[in-house]
Amino acid sequence: MSLSRRILAFCLVLCASLARAEPLTVGVSLLPMQTFVERIGGEHVRAVVLVPPGKSPASYEPTPKQMQALAAAPLYFRIGVPFEKAWLPRLQQALPGLRLIDLRDGLPLRPIDQPGSHDGHAHGKGEADPHTWLAPPLVIRMAARIRDALIAVRPELRADFERNHERFVSDLQALDGELRQRLTGKQQRHFMVFHPSWGYFADAYGLTQIPIEAGWKEPGPQTLARLIDEAKRRQIRVIFVQQQFSRREAETVAGAIGGEVLAVDPLAPDYLANLRRVGETFARVLQ
Repeated sequence: MSLSRRILAFCLVLCASLARAEPLTVGVSLLPMQTFVERIGGEHVRAVVLVPPGKSPASYEPTPKQMQALAAAPLYFRIGVPFEKAWLPRLQQALPGLRLIDLRDGLPLRPIDQPGSHDGHAHGKGEADPHTWLAPPLVIRMAARIRDALIAVRPELRADFERNHERFVSDLQALDGELRQRLTGKQQRHFMVFHPSWGYFADAYGLTQIPIEAGWKEPGPQTLARLIDEAKRRQIRVIFVQQQFSRREAETVAGAIGGEVLAVDPLAPDYLANLRRVGETFARVLQ
């Protein structure tokens, strides 16, 4: 082997060694997104999550330590949650080399469901529902954008990113099939939630969510009365809540209909296991 070829081979080995030793730091907004990015990036990627467990993406303010952790990040994956509107422009101003990747691009977005409508859905055009990550078919499409963005930054790792992407998509397809099987044939297709997080999930599996609040505003007495009437008419006996929001109104409705309040978490980091649990819960509740 010539000297030039030996030098080239040495450089390639050195680059591969450095790639393994220095994981690529990228930013994400939510814990489930960390799962998506790290499943595709594998050992080569470390995702910094801005909204920690138990905090609401509606009002969270990143800490200086989190901002510092993103100093060397070339990518940030956004999803459309409210805190991004205020903080991502500041983040990009402080880190001009940071590229924002919107995982909603190309997805069929829906309006946020509103309480008190006769069928549980907002009418006409409204603010886009950001909870796209709760529908596995949409996450499959997001995964391709994540793969392509990582390859653009680390092209020498294309084979690893593509292999990890294929495995992740296979797991998502299996999850989607399980959820369809569990939720097919249920007579009750409506469910009631406090915060309207589950619209894309409902659309994917032929369900309809009826929210108690929207826009992070507590419902008034008239809206609560209409929701109680609707729950009785539809024979709904369970109100779903999440830990980031108050349970008070949900418990009011549950008490009026002789029902119960159950927690389901749209922000759990163990995405696949969490949606399986959610599917089991919905299948049990929706007779």
